Amino acid sequence: MREMFFVAGPCVIESEEMVLDVARELRAVAERFSVEIIFKASYDKANRTSIRSFRGPGLEEGLRILRRVREEVGLRVLTDVHDVHDIPAVAEAVDVVQIPAFLSRQTDLLVNAGRYARVVNVKKAQFMAPWDVKHAVEKVRSGGNVEVWITERGTTFGYNDLVVDMRGLVWMRREGLTVLYDATHSLQVLSGRGASSGGYRDLVPHLLRGAVAVGVDGVFAEVHPDPPRALSDSATQIPLAKFPRVVEMALEIRRAASRWYGFDLKP
Repeated sequence: MREMFFVAGPCVIESEEMVLDVARELRAVAERFSVEIIFKASYDKANRTSIRSFRGPGLEEGLRILRRVREEVGLRVLTDVHDVHDIPAVAEAVDVVQIPAFLSRQTDLLVNAGRYARVVNVKKAQFMAPWDVKHAVEKVRSGGNVEVWITERGTTFGYNDLVVDMRGLVWMRREGLTVLYDATHSLQVLSGRGASSGGYRDLVPHLLRGAVAVGVDGVFAEVHPDPPRALSDSATQIPLAKFPRVVEMALEIRRAASRWYGFDLKP
């Protein structure tokens, strides 16, 4: 099993200064715990609940800022794409191209991500069964010899709400996939505030402990210096000041649980 890594950063690029400050803090956390942290932030949140919601600085300005994170701070960088035409420029500017959950069946997006990107992270759709992610992975790999990750971010549970089925983490890893657990989006309440999403930030540590104990390759988490004032996903982002404790907790559980990952009840 590979060393556990983290994908962390604000939901959306709110300002260049904020992004660089958060990236530097995350670099310090990575060095403190000797783990890899991949910086994430969106240049365009094209899937916001409301037409009036903040979307970000856009492709050109957003990629310029993300390049600064990679070149000046020294972290690998992840961002998501919503439009197939963005992929060549995004793949050149960042290390990991992410496919949003709502778009994880869009064939052209997946194939072209595989054609241009070095690594593709596919967010598992809220409606997608764990055994169906192999079709998304196949689409990405058809574009080229690319590394593919799958991120679990919860499953639709009636209207607006999500649940996390920990069995899915086991089933996807049995397929030989690199599996991440999204500790923040999986606790969203979609449109829970009418024109924006709500969520259960207080439950993030609890489900995260469960996912790491079950066994994942990485943890995805949105972090923000002041979550209540965040321009996107304010209900679920982790306070940046508390993120070191989150990393410490996850690594401690990983060490305790890892000796049991190969144990099963087969006759």
